[in-house]
Amino acid sequence: MTETHFGNHTAYPGARRSSSRWLLLSARALSTVFRPSFYPTVAFFVLLTFTFLRMLPFVYRLCVLAVVYILTYAVPYFGVRFYRRTKGLSKQQLRERKARIVPYAIHIVSYLVCLDFVWRMRLPSFLLCVIVISIILQAACTVISFWWKISVHSAAVGTVIGGLVVYSSVFAFNPVWWLSGAILLSGLTGSSRMLLRQHSLWQVLGGTIVGIGCGLLGTLIVQI
Repeated sequence: MTETHFGNHTAYPGARRSSSRWLLLSARALSTVFRPSFYPTVAFFVLLTFTFLRMLPFVYRLCVLAVVYILTYAVPYFGVRFYRRTKGLSKQQLRERKARIVPYAIHIVSYLVCLDFVWRMRLPSFLLCVIVISIILQAACTVISFWWKISVHSAAVGTVIGGLVVYSSVFAFNPVWWLSGAILLSGLTGSSRMLLRQHSLWQVLGGTIVGIGCGLLGTLIVQI
């Protein structure tokens, strides 16, 4: 076995390959678990569980969560798959900037339907805010994609950071620990996208900044 000496340490190529393999697997897992489409469902779950809304009947909360999941994840997911198959596009081709316009449009339309659902159900404004932020983010990413590719994964985490800043004043809680977790998640997600060579550092940073701006803007619009 070939080995390489660095000072008093011996590094084996097999060990380095194993470490790289696990690093890539971890990056893929992070990218999958923290997919942007999951954020609205997770946000609704947290707000329905850890705020005064937990007093609502369990079946009612479960139905709301199910509808949000269907409209913000299932419908866009299968809609994009159907579009890709009818156009004969590969996953790699769908990542190109011009090819991403229709998937963004599918997401926006589905989110608008979800917004109408939340509005008609007379749910509190802070739940409405989650969908408004998501729509603003989708619209911003669609416009930006005409000129530049940004990390939507990083942008999604950025909305959490921006939203937390405003939510902390609305609910009068100390956001330090929540913000620390969101910032840590932002770093891990951005690193995973770069390790998978899906985005550059500037695309990750750009996505985070756009996300923070959308989180602040969407929360302020609904609260105003």
